[in-house]
Amino acid sequence: MRPSGRRLDELRAITIQTGVTKHAEGSCLIRLGDTHVLCTASIEDRPPPFRRNSGLGWVTAEYGMLPRATTTRNKREAAAGRQAGRTVEIQRLIGRALRAGVDMAALGERQITIDCDVLQADGGTRCAAITGGWVALRLAADRLRRAGAIASDPVTDHVAAVSAGIYGGQPVLDLDYAEDSEAGVDGNFVMTGRGELVEIQLSAEGATFGRPDLDRLVELARAGTAALVAAQKGALG
Repeated sequence: MRPSGRRLDELRAITIQTGVTKHAEGSCLIRLGDTHVLCTASIEDRPPPFRRNSGLGWVTAEYGMLPRATTTRNKREAAAGRQAGRTVEIQRLIGRALRAGVDMAALGERQITIDCDVLQADGGTRCAAITGGWVALRLAADRLRRAGAIASDPVTDHVAAVSAGIYGGQPVLDLDYAEDSEAGVDGNFVMTGRGELVEIQLSAEGATFGRPDLDRLVELARAGTAALVAAQKGALG
């Protein structure tokens, strides 16, 4: 039995609310159970230096967690003068994941920055950030097209992410914190709307796992990301 009472293959309740900020070119608030992440997309009409005069654009991401997103207060990283290694790793993952669904030539020489701010954390924050970040990116690309700034759609496919792992000896989908903190195997799976893998982060936390376990986790993740893509479509109308 899972602590939440969910089935082994059941996602937490998901809602994606778009247009939640006034100024960003794209924004949404994604709620995956008790994990809530604000995602905004900002367009700059110039690329990063390494893309200048290439005809190609770029998508990057930044990630942060509010001090009371968790049960105890965490100090702001700005107060420490540097980002934690975990933060850097997560925002690089988000950027890599979202770039998998973008045609950089169609985007042109500009940059879209996706900011993902965790308001409340209960496991799966990076997966929620990727899934919500794609919605913010989609909205920003739509704005560019409406303005006539680009000739064709740079977004080639949906991108979504979900966690899957082995908890209590059983493969489970979308781990919350109670499961994540005690899982024998814990992983994050990033996939496209076509069900193709973008990235897998998977490790044995307390027990090793075999190929049949891996195959089962991939299938759970495939079904989970398909449901998340459906939620993205629903949020965008």
